[in-house]
Amino acid sequence: MSTQPRTEADSPAESRADRSFNRSMLVKLVVVACLMFGFGFALVPMYRAICQITGINNLVQRDATAREAKNTQVDMSRTVSIEFDANARGPLGFKPEQHSLDVHPGEVTTVMYEVSNEQARIVKAQAIPSYAPKVATEYFRKIECFCFTQQTLQANETKRMPVVFVVDPKLPKDVKTITLSYTFFELNTPAPATDAATQQTGATAAGAVRNPA
Repeated sequence: MSTQPRTEADSPAESRADRSFNRSMLVKLVVVACLMFGFGFALVPMYRAICQITGINNLVQRDATAREAKNTQVDMSRTVSIEFDANARGPLGFKPEQHSLDVHPGEVTTVMYEVSNEQARIVKAQAIPSYAPKVATEYFRKIECFCFTQQTLQANETKRMPVVFVVDPKLPKDVKTITLSYTFFELNTPAPATDAATQQTGATAAGAVRNPA
């Protein structure tokens, strides 16, 4: 099979084809980059929409009706026992300052939680609440809560954080006890540390091989 020599006449055409291909690839890469950038911004409203549909949004944001609940009449004829629980995922110490409390529906109550960063580095974390029984979720109104925002703890820092809440008087009469449980999740994970000592040892060993005594 014979090959024809490449002529100078072919070069401009091939060059134009190459430039056209490069432009096409550049446009595609720009489009992909824009789509990825836009998708990153779309995650926030998508997350909010999912939360609104599933009701998860009520767990980590200030209750819209908390102010109204705060102004309701206290039902002194009834007592609800609130139990407090705490869990941590990551290098955090986390606990409530009291494990249970009896409240009257409609009564504004404040409890404190303590979280401590047990690492010699900054830790960012988010607390997610849960309730038992599940029916109590819509009647437990959080007015102020550390779970509304991400928390940043400096190295070896300890914080006391309040939860201000009201139990809605409309809570079903058969619910006598509500368990409020928080789980703290670390949001930032430490970047892989460069093993400088290993690199230095390797460099020293390589130098010794190149320059034997």
